[in-house]
This record gives sequence, C-alpha cells and structure tokens, in this order.
Amino acid sequence: MPWDRNQMAARAAQELQDGWYVNLGIGIPTLVANYIPEGVEVTLQSENGMLGIGPFPFEGEEDPDLINAGKQTITELPRTAYFDSSESFAMIRGGKIAMAILGAMEVAENGDLANWMIPGKLVKGMGGAMDLVAGVRRVVVVMDHTNKAGEFKVLKACTLPLTGKGVVNRIITNLGVLDVVEGGLKIVELADGVTEEDMRASTEATIVA
Repeated sequence: MPWDRNQMAARAAQELQDGWYVNLGIGIPTLVANYIPEGVEVTLQSENGMLGIGPFPFEGEEDPDLINAGKQTITELPRTAYFDSSESFAMIRGGKIAMAILGAMEVAENGDLANWMIPGKLVKGMGGAMDLVAGVRRVVVVMDHTNKAGEFKVLKACTLPLTGKGVVNRIITNLGVLDVVEGGLKIVELADGVTEEDMRASTEATIVA
C-alpha cells in the first residue's frame, strides 16, 4: 500500500539529524513535528518568527497566538524563542538552517522545484520558499506522487513557475523515496507493496539505475 500523509511525514522525520535547525513547510511537512525520532534533538524553525516548535496541541489546548507559517496552532517548548521576520530570514539567508522539508506542486529530474503558485489562481504571495531553497543546506520535498487527476508531478521539466532551480536533494512521496542524481532520479526506497514498475509508471522524470 502507498504511504498516507502521516507515513510520509514519519519517513521524512527520519531525515532529521541530531543538533540540526530545520524548517518545515506548509502541508504534509508540518506533520513531521509529530514524528521526531527518539534520541534526536532538532530545533524546528518557522519563518513567521519562532525557533523551537513543539508538536500539534491536543484538542482544547490550542493557543490561537501560537501558529506556524501555515496558520496551524502549535505548541512551544521550554527553549522556544520568538523574533520578527527580519531575524527569521536572516537565519535562513545566512545559512543557519540545515534543512527545509517542503511541499511541492512539481519537481523536475534536475531538482527544479515549483511550489508557490498556479497561474490564474489567486495567491497571497510567494512566502518564504524562495529564500529557504537558496539559503538552507539540504532540501527535502514531501508530496503525493501524482495529482488528484493522476497526472505526473515528478517531471522531466517543471511547467509551473519555479521556486528554485536545481535545489531539491530528495523527494519523498506516497510511493517511496527518490534522490536527485546526475542524469535523473534514483530510487532509494519503495513504500510497502509498491514495485519499481509502479514507481516508473507514475513518474515522467528519468529514473536511473
């Protein structure tokens, strides 16, 4: 069976390393905060001005003043720090964030990323993704492998406006894990019950041996 959203988030959490500062994007990546591996100490950053994000609150314990960049209620930790956007983006642009785990609409085989707009649809703004993909040391994308219509999202070349060129290192989808390598994408891991043929059939991008 392909992974569900929580299983994708749990797999993405395995990318976390002790001592890292990590930014979680909107969507499935926010769920990663619930699956930090035991013994791994990471500090999660939200570009709206919070360093040290805890897991989602239990129902009835939400604090409307504590939100992440996706406007979801979150919890704080004893070490949590708050600051304004200028300090937040100074951390990002200054290379202080080790990894960003982001959602995507499209990813290309060369690591190009499109995740901020669909032409013709109203958007509030580009958000912080452009700064993140340029400033962090590693970018992991977590998304469904195809869209709701079954169309490819892992492409030879992105068709939507780009967030960044050649910025993605690893792609985690409901079908498995792919790395961006020379010449295309390499299969790292398959979800339980998913075959290499399933992965190839759902991927427009070149999959190298």
